[in-house]
Amino acid sequence: MRPLLKIMAILPFLFLSCNSDDSMPQNNQNDLESLPEDLGGTHKANVLGANDINFGYYIYTPSEHNNSSNAYPLLVFLHGSGERGNSEADPAILKKVLVNGPPKLIEKNEWSPKYPMIVASPQLPSGNWIPEDIHNFITYLIANYNINTKRIYLTGLSLGAFGSFNYISNYGSEAYAAAIIPIAGGGNKNSGDKFTTVPVWAFHGDNDNIVSHNNSIDMIDAINKENPNTPAKLTIYPNVGHNSWARTYDNSGMGDESNDYDAFNMNIYDWLFLFEKK
Repeated sequence: MRPLLKIMAILPFLFLSCNSDDSMPQNNQNDLESLPEDLGGTHKANVLGANDINFGYYIYTPSEHNNSSNAYPLLVFLHGSGERGNSEADPAILKKVLVNGPPKLIEKNEWSPKYPMIVASPQLPSGNWIPEDIHNFITYLIANYNINTKRIYLTGLSLGAFGSFNYISNYGSEAYAAAIIPIAGGGNKNSGDKFTTVPVWAFHGDNDNIVSHNNSIDMIDAINKENPNTPAKLTIYPNVGHNSWARTYDNSGMGDESNDYDAFNMNIYDWLFLFEKK
């Protein structure tokens, strides 16, 4: 082959190589594609004291969870301060975890991620989310449900957002979470180096007079200063108060975000599915 023809032959491959998007995760999603369709699963209450863990919890399992050997992604949802309660003393109080986020969508039959997921929603009896308790809770879930340990995700609102940030601040790359979505929260801005392998997409309203959006700004800035494998993202809603989570969890806030921060340009659950633990 003539030299000029050889160069022309390899040009397409050079072009493809130079134009690949190295910023996006290149994971294989065959494990997700092979999951059976969720035709409507079970959302079960487990009161405090029924198991050897520190929480009562609701757990959603897809319709084929018990009928197949497939391992499912897990989403752990951490509620806010208003949903705390001791379900050992009063089993009905566990229903408080259903008022927001993914468990609310499940109860309203509005839960339809692209791929089926197990959703666990623990309830704090009192106090704050403790990283060790979150870690032990996930360890318990792994032992008792068909969970894909490469695809464990964490999200929380307000107090739960602080819990999500603090979990990674404490465990770093040893955390179970492959990615997190904290909403209307904040954390330890001196722990940015703990997030280098854990993607973060935070959300906040700029008119939040309970938890200032500066808390999220400070955390995302601190993380990105450490050059994480995946740059941390922050979406801010203009003229929105503390409840910035409803529009985030149902994805209805797309298009309402500030142009000065990261765009809300994809379904948050699809974003989570981009990531898996190595």
